[in-house]
Amino acid sequence: MSGVLTDLAGATVPTWGGKGAALARLAVAGFPVPPLVAVPPEVPDAGLAAAAAQALAALGHPPFVAVRSSARGEDGVAHAFAGVLESFLFVPPARVAERVRQVRQSGASERARAYRAMRGLDGEPETPAVVIQALVDAEASGVAFSADPVTGEDAVVVSAVRGLGSALVDGRAEGETIRLSDQIRRTPGDQVVADRFDAERGEGVREEPLGESGPVLPDAQARAVAALAVRAARTLGAPQDIEWAWAEGRLWLLQSRPITTLGTLRLWDNANIVESYSGVTTPLTYSFARRAYASVYRTFCQILGVPPARIAGADDTFRQMIGLVRGRVYYNLGSWYRVLALLPGYRLNASLMEAMMGVREPIPDALRPAPPSTGRLADAWALARSTVGLVAAHVRLPPMRRAFLARVDRALGQHGADPEALDLDGLAAAYSALDAELLGRWDAPLVNDFFAMIWFGLAGRAADAWVGPGALGGLLAGDGDVVSAEPARRVDAMAQAAQADAAWTETLLSGSRDEIDAGLARRPALADAVAAYLDRFGDRCLDELKLESPTLTDDPTPLYRSIGARARRLAHGAAPTADPRRQRVEAEQRAALALRGHPLRRLAFGVLLRQARVRVRDRENLRFERTRVFGRARRLVVAMGERLARAGRLDDARDVFWLEIDELLGLARGTATTGDVRGLAEARRAEFARYRDEPAPPDRFTTRGPVALATWTASAPAEAGAVLADGASARTGLGCCAGQVEGTVRVVRDPRGVELAPGTILVAERTDPGWILLFPACAGLIVERGSLLSHSAIVARELGIPAAVAVPGATAWLRDGDRVRLDGATGTVDKLNHA
Repeated sequence: MSGVLTDLAGATVPTWGGKGAALARLAVAGFPVPPLVAVPPEVPDAGLAAAAAQALAALGHPPFVAVRSSARGEDGVAHAFAGVLESFLFVPPARVAERVRQVRQSGASERARAYRAMRGLDGEPETPAVVIQALVDAEASGVAFSADPVTGEDAVVVSAVRGLGSALVDGRAEGETIRLSDQIRRTPGDQVVADRFDAERGEGVREEPLGESGPVLPDAQARAVAALAVRAARTLGAPQDIEWAWAEGRLWLLQSRPITTLGTLRLWDNANIVESYSGVTTPLTYSFARRAYASVYRTFCQILGVPPARIAGADDTFRQMIGLVRGRVYYNLGSWYRVLALLPGYRLNASLMEAMMGVREPIPDALRPAPPSTGRLADAWALARSTVGLVAAHVRLPPMRRAFLARVDRALGQHGADPEALDLDGLAAAYSALDAELLGRWDAPLVNDFFAMIWFGLAGRAADAWVGPGALGGLLAGDGDVVSAEPARRVDAMAQAAQADAAWTETLLSGSRDEIDAGLARRPALADAVAAYLDRFGDRCLDELKLESPTLTDDPTPLYRSIGARARRLAHGAAPTADPRRQRVEAEQRAALALRGHPLRRLAFGVLLRQARVRVRDRENLRFERTRVFGRARRLVVAMGERLARAGRLDDARDVFWLEIDELLGLARGTATTGDVRGLAEARRAEFARYRDEPAPPDRFTTRGPVALATWTASAPAEAGAVLADGASARTGLGCCAGQVEGTVRVVRDPRGVELAPGTILVAERTDPGWILLFPACAGLIVERGSLLSHSAIVARELGIPAAVAVPGATAWLRDGDRVRLDGATGTVDKLNHA
């Protein structure tokens, strides 16, 4: 082989080496990389003269070039080979072949052998590839780190010198240091040398004294360098150490390699996952959820036509969609963005995903991944394939949904329908069958969620622009087919049947289970209604996705209390609940008026609104199917705990929640690594008790390196001081159901046993389906967490309750008895007076 490599799109590490492959990838991605070619290791020494001639011709016969080493492992994550191999600047055409030979020979030098021995690298040194580049004769140059190489903080550190940066890299000059985060901070350096071509020797580098003073880089150029470093990190998927140069008013990227001194940077955010997994979560629930997330999102990418190779390459990402930090569940946001980057429309989808997840602040640029790239043709084919898959999935969604619902009914009818009849082996088999048939084929809910995110986001933007801020909430109110609103209607019907009997109402409110059961025995119609409710909604409870949570089937007392509270309110002439259908009609009239005279807008908005209504409705209804499946899984694992307790392997059946799901199944399959599950449960119970007693990690934070060894750095979104000041008179969240209401607030941490006075505005940190029994009693709803597609927002719209979610610090800002005005359209809460 005698030719040089010029195909940048086809550059690989084995042929171009680590440095060359990285530069080629960046050049293909549009970075300002000086023209380059590579001499692969296979070119024999006898062919170097010909290779040099080909390289110079390919580069347009520049007067000088840079000849740089590019070993297979050079500039890698594990081994940088910094300063070990030779590189030459200002090489004239006549000496290119000679310098290429010297670079190749440096791969077997004593210095290279010592480095390999120190790093524990086996085998004989390899001949490096050699990169030949057009030389940039810089006026200023240096290095930049996309993250602080000492602290790991999210700040760009730039070092700059006049002339070529080799003096800085070699340690012959201490450059000006510029740190860019929220502001620019400069540390002047020693500006005494510059590298230039040495005419007497026929090549560079020689040192020249510099008498200039003042900043090397103006602020604008420093920011441009910082942006280049961040963009390189995003494209290459890791924090980068780049070399850069300014020449004739243009910024060039000369080299980019991972910052080897840093551990992996991770950004954690509990956003609206706290709606599903609040507080400390047991190992069994977390291990169950982590497996489910990995499985369903891998399936989702398959449905949308993402190439199998890309899905396989993201396997580790799927396994890290969520994490458990100090016993609490968080989104690993980097993984979510990396999965989203596999899909078409990444930039649009990223902002819509943030809105759906309730993420208050986008991911920092340094962590934002670029879509995977394997060359322009391959990328174009992958995009076309995924786009076709996306369209096909949208067309297939209605039959997919029907098939999914039938599959759920069939699976729940077959697998573990009677746990008491099964032994431990049978329970494990039933769980595994449920997992394979449903959790591994969670197609319709995922596809629907994706399109709900898109259609809701587009409809919301159009409504804000064409109808008015917050208009979409009223247009989505009162659908009538959202299953999550059905419990409130059933409770209202049962309360109407009970209200005429004051003594019975008091029994429902404060009586014992035995007293209530006895009363129901004398009221068969109400008893049948209660039984039907529990048959349908018995798995709905507070923290219903946490398998350790007791359900209404386990203890129906919260249902009885809710019926009694509503009955007493009706007996005292409480106003009827809001009329969501009227709100919807009024919102439609306002929209028609706003769109009058704009036929194209009206047509487009009609399509967006119809799709948003269907997708949001189906999102909530399909989440109820998740409740049913999780309910069956809960009964199966509790039954397995009972079998282990009977066998003396656990002290109590509920100790099963201190095991991970694979450990539990392994006891039946013979794959468990320990038989002392009692000791394991005791150790974890004590550990998680400590987590409950410790302050919780922040809602949003970063870790650097191994999470178990890391300290977290709070990364909460910055809010205006006036907005978060305790004495502030107003705060604004996300309006999710139109309507204005004034009233006194009640801050509720736990809805069990809570009774709201008429006209009360409910304030909560977050809600889940277990709160639904309290919703009909409130005049308005203010939630500190959540998004416009969270459960509380959807149910509030369905019931017509003026509501705002994502109101910053609401539970600390408001106190019981404070009087507020809530605007459910704009999400604004005005504090009128203190309690």
